[in-house]
Amino acid sequence: MDSESRRDLQLLEVFEHESAITQRRLSARLGIALGLTNLYVKRLVRKGYVKCVTTSPKRLVYFVTPRGLAVKGRLTYEFMKYSLDFYRDVRRHLRENLLAAGVTGQQRVAVYGTGDVAELVYLLLKEMGIDLVAVYDGDGGGAFLGLPIVPLADHRQTAFDLLIVAVLEKPAAARKRLLAAGIPAEKLLMLQSTKKG
Repeated sequence: MDSESRRDLQLLEVFEHESAITQRRLSARLGIALGLTNLYVKRLVRKGYVKCVTTSPKRLVYFVTPRGLAVKGRLTYEFMKYSLDFYRDVRRHLRENLLAAGVTGQQRVAVYGTGDVAELVYLLLKEMGIDLVAVYDGDGGGAFLGLPIVPLADHRQTAFDLLIVAVLEKPAAARKRLLAAGIPAEKLLMLQSTKKG
């Protein structure tokens, strides 16, 4: 699914549930500039997916048209298919990486990161019969799937044979941070190349 389709789906979902939203609030919710938000909204109106009605001099209400609902349904299906395909591909890639690294139930495995990739790693390790000994992330605190999140500075308090670096953004920066914290390079398992991070 391309970024334009994802953006259309996001906008249609917001308009369907909150028709009186301002473009300023919409831009903040989507994390994009106000001017860009205006362009996206105008494009949806021009395509006939959204109808814009003025209710007062400074207030607009957005309605998703029947055509917009049909497009939203198609985009939702495409997004779900894309997500499932992505999950399957990531899971296969993770399994291959873990098997290539010789990860077995006999090893003490920890994870660095608490995002979506870390959840996939956790699920795959469980599937392989491997329990995590620790979950590390920044300053720690909170929980990750029932496990306490340990501050990276405390990594010496729990013995592990392998630390899976479960981050997608800036993997080289994460690797550098882990090495600076004193974690040996041979204990790190990167899930992607660190050449561009």
